[in-house]
Amino acid sequence: MKAKTLLVIILTVLITIILMQNADEVKFKVLFWDLYLPKLVILTGVIFVGIILGLLLSSRPSRSVNNYQQHNGEDNDRPPYDTLSAEDRDYIS
Repeated sequence: MKAKTLLVIILTVLITIILMQNADEVKFKVLFWDLYLPKLVILTGVIFVGIILGLLLSSRPSRSVNNYQQHNGEDNDRPPYDTLSAEDRDYIS
């Protein structure tokens, strides 16, 4: 089993245990309103908002230096990074 899968399973079990232990109702103030909600609902909402924000922030395309230069029309006079000399190619193969 991969480490990532194991981590997801462990986190899911821990979140479920924490949610089930906090099922009692509490007073929740939102601006001028007093809401009586179970802690379970509040914690579930916070967890889902955190997951969604994490997914949105982790899926942003990163802009490397080369992409930035191409996007702004700057010329790149240097050779590409993957250029190898003949000696290096012989050593690798």
